[in-house]
Amino acid sequence: MTETVTHRRPVALAIFLIIAGVIGWIAAFALTMERFELLINPQDALSCDFSVLVQCRKNLESVQGSVFGFPNPLIGLGAWIAPIVVGAALLAGARFDRWFWIAFNAGLVFAIGLVGYLITQSIFVLGTLCPWCMITWLVTIPAFWVVTLRNLSAGVFTAHPRVIRVASVAYAWVPTIVLASYILIAVLAQVQLDAFNRL
Repeated sequence: MTETVTHRRPVALAIFLIIAGVIGWIAAFALTMERFELLINPQDALSCDFSVLVQCRKNLESVQGSVFGFPNPLIGLGAWIAPIVVGAALLAGARFDRWFWIAFNAGLVFAIGLVGYLITQSIFVLGTLCPWCMITWLVTIPAFWVVTLRNLSAGVFTAHPRVIRVASVAYAWVPTIVLASYILIAVLAQVQLDAFNRL
């Protein structure tokens, strides 16, 4: 007789990854369509251009809008599929090896690094707040914290008890950490761009 081994599925994590991936992919798709619109009708206003402060055009046409020599949204179109697939697999009962979680986390480290760079460029260099870009920021930040603290608390990177204990406590505080990250960005935007008075 075959013995069936069951394990607890991380349903909340899986659902979060799927939702974040879908939102991120939609934002990347919308930005890609806006980039196409710029190529077809360069003089027309974009649907995401609301004011001098809140717009996509300046970001898309800038050097920062093509960090690797092609439009940044194309990265999102490919990359946001990963959390959707991982989330769906977890819901289906998949269990991933340590190397997989490390690779997945590495992707999110790259994502948060790129987003951090684009946030500072948008606020301090371009002087704009791109709506679809900000949606990308909104989902990348929690995705990074959730997966990273989950992996640390699960002992993926190290089995050191203190690291695991601290990460486990921090994992419970993810909403607060994410909110603090949002507030920091809002404060930077307000100080540099007087955003609230110019919206």
